[in-house]
Amino acid sequence: MNKKNIITILLALLTSTGLAQTKTATVTGYSPALKDGTLVLAGTGTIGSVVDTVKAGHFAYTLPVEELTESFLCLMGEGCPNMSITIYLKPDLAVKVTGNDCLYPLWKVESPLPEQRTEARITEHCRDVLTEYMQKVLANKPWAELEPVEIKLAKKQMDILPALPMDAATIGKLLNASRIVKNIKDFPHMEQLKKIEKFVADRAPKGFEGQLAEIHSYVYPPRVLQVGEEAEDAELVDMQGQKHHLFEAFANGKYVLLDFWGIGCGPCMMSEPEMKEAYEKMKDKLEIVGINQNKISEWQEHEFSKRIVWTNWNNAMQDISRKYCDMGAIPYYILISPDKRIVWKGMGYNPGWFMGMADVLNGVKHKQDNSANFSLLIQKVDANASSTTVSFRYYGHKDYWFRIVKESYLEANGKKYMLTAADGVKLDEDNFSQVKATESTDESLSNLCYTDFTLTFEPFDTIPTTFNFKEGDVEHAFVIRNVSLE
Repeated sequence: MNKKNIITILLALLTSTGLAQTKTATVTGYSPALKDGTLVLAGTGTIGSVVDTVKAGHFAYTLPVEELTESFLCLMGEGCPNMSITIYLKPDLAVKVTGNDCLYPLWKVESPLPEQRTEARITEHCRDVLTEYMQKVLANKPWAELEPVEIKLAKKQMDILPALPMDAATIGKLLNASRIVKNIKDFPHMEQLKKIEKFVADRAPKGFEGQLAEIHSYVYPPRVLQVGEEAEDAELVDMQGQKHHLFEAFANGKYVLLDFWGIGCGPCMMSEPEMKEAYEKMKDKLEIVGINQNKISEWQEHEFSKRIVWTNWNNAMQDISRKYCDMGAIPYYILISPDKRIVWKGMGYNPGWFMGMADVLNGVKHKQDNSANFSLLIQKVDANASSTTVSFRYYGHKDYWFRIVKESYLEANGKKYMLTAADGVKLDEDNFSQVKATESTDESLSNLCYTDFTLTFEPFDTIPTTFNFKEGDVEHAFVIRNVSLE
């Protein structure tokens, strides 16, 4: 046998071995109502990607699976609600999903798996509420209108769970129902949820210990730490699987910013360039601790995780988010002082937050607490017998407006000192920042701009040690507290 034949056989063996190790399942779908070009997103766990586009109502994709796996399917196109459908998969399984409309969470899923039959029973039982919810989603109704329907849906799911097999679908739906307790204050069906949690925990087979522990933590949540309280330590894991404690981040006497994030979270990814820019400016004053919410294997393998330049840990034990986060949403940020006091909490991402935070932590002329909205800060104060002039800077996306109202005032000496004039900003009108905040060519950073402006107020009767700025007394007004004049 010559060398060429030996190499050919070895390559064939390697190829066949690789194919044997790559197990997949296939999903095909069809609805005559789907528009061509509708995006098909699918994945397992919490990570998904675009796997196909609809053509003539049809789509198809494969996913790698090693065992029974819960996957999701989401369609993004005209008439499709921003939701997902759960599809259980096993190696070599072919699943067919069909419907006559775009309301795909209600479509028929043809599968031999018993877990999918359980899922179908739940869907059919909740069909009327699911339809109502999807109609509101498609109409872009606000959360105030979606919340009562979501509560109704959770109640209907809980009603049927005790009659179902104790399998992955039943436990998965209980987990979903229990998660909304984190985001809905005074959940009205708490007693029923507690009874079902115990019912399922007593009967669930082995292998679901992690899900049951998570459900229990939502049903019987620990007290969440609030602004002003002392931080608590927690155990985390790094990319190499080594355990760490949160308090390691305080070793150098810096502020610590906790960044709760997840792969597949758009705002989490959008915030990273600005956070990186601000981090470079305040490395001596601030340590960032990224706390990922995904499964460890997903987090370790993802390219985004590998490019993070600050402390990069995973919330493997799930205890830290339950201690610190009021809502089960990401991104979620918490700023902690060097003496381990929580000074700020923020949910979502507003462009400009971290640039404003960097300016204040790096030491602007006047100490201040601008944590109500880090995008706005005070740069200079000139207080004299005739007036008080305050110079501000506002950071924001160039296409996002901000307003300053005529009713703005300074608060000191037990009274209000009203706004009398403005320069560089139009009062009670939309203002857009135009001056670039960085030289970066990154798309998101190139859109980050600032506006410098001054506001003049009535003079102080007596020059105070500190004062507060308030943009009127309306909800969501800008507030900067404890501005020092010393």
